[in-house]
Amino acid sequence: MKRLNLKSILIYGALIAVVVVMIVKLKTNKEVATKQVFHFNKEEVIQVKTQLVQEESIPDVREFSGTFEPNKESKISAEVQGKINSVLVDVGSLVRKNQALVQLDQALLQLQLETINIQINGLEADRARFEVLSKAEAIQGVQLEKVVLGIQTARSQKASILKQMEKTVIRAPFDGVVTAKLNEEGGFAAPGVPLLMITDIHQLKFTIQVPENELRMFQMNAVYEIENTVYPELDLKGKTILIGSKGNMGSSFPIQFAVQNTADLKIKSGMFGRVVISKEGTKPGFSIPSSAIQNKGNQASIYILKNNKARLIPITIAKRHENKVLISGDLQVGDTLITQGFITLYDGANVSTK
Repeated sequence: MKRLNLKSILIYGALIAVVVVMIVKLKTNKEVATKQVFHFNKEEVIQVKTQLVQEESIPDVREFSGTFEPNKESKISAEVQGKINSVLVDVGSLVRKNQALVQLDQALLQLQLETINIQINGLEADRARFEVLSKAEAIQGVQLEKVVLGIQTARSQKASILKQMEKTVIRAPFDGVVTAKLNEEGGFAAPGVPLLMITDIHQLKFTIQVPENELRMFQMNAVYEIENTVYPELDLKGKTILIGSKGNMGSSFPIQFAVQNTADLKIKSGMFGRVVISKEGTKPGFSIPSSAIQNKGNQASIYILKNNKARLIPITIAKRHENKVLISGDLQVGDTLITQGFITLYDGANVSTK
């Protein structure tokens, strides 16, 4: 009995020891992991490089940001139902108006066409015989009339079959690019079920929102300079096609321009851009390196150094030239521009130039 108790004590002691070892091991691993994890310290001083802002005279311009949209966009579906034999295009394919995109199965229609052709041939032969017999007054004229009527009916049925066969070839409604492929070979097509999406970006629509007090700056059918954010070097022109008659909650009105895309369709639907309105005269501006510009959403900004802290301020870009840009904003001559050290930089961060 004593041996059994001693054995139990030893087993329990061993289990307790294992548990203690596991707890110590887990605690040690947690401490190591905690040391390895990066802890962001808002009080930490971030090393940056700076330069003084230089003033220059820049053109007095007003900018309005907006988005490029396709001229036309349509989901393509079949007019008749049937099995999809082949999809002749893929996403990204350039297509022309009336180009074949999808071929549906037409085996059953082919059989119906063969049947109606045989029927028409037989009726034509009957008509030839009945015309001879009718002239000899060997048959009544009504019999010939019935044959002629039968031929007309059969030809009408043939035309209907041919029309249905035409609808088994789904064609592009306009020039564009295939931007979505929604079904595959072997699938089933039916009216109202999208198969492809075609987007026309040869010509684009560019839409901006303009405050009510600046609507007078725009006229219908007038041409304005438009800059694409991704390709600022492109010379784009936009003709006003819409000036909104109803403002939004912020009393801004939509204005839309028609813009011709480049030959290689560089401008894509959804890209950002801006309309630049030049005014007479110039105003003070500042020349800075383009690498100092921070794009926060759709707003260009820069960091300046004030009282050993980084301050993020919005700016307006007036002109780009190589690696320099002319800007305007809430700046003054002598302000210190932060030019490097943006990886962990944020508005209000403690910074040092040492």
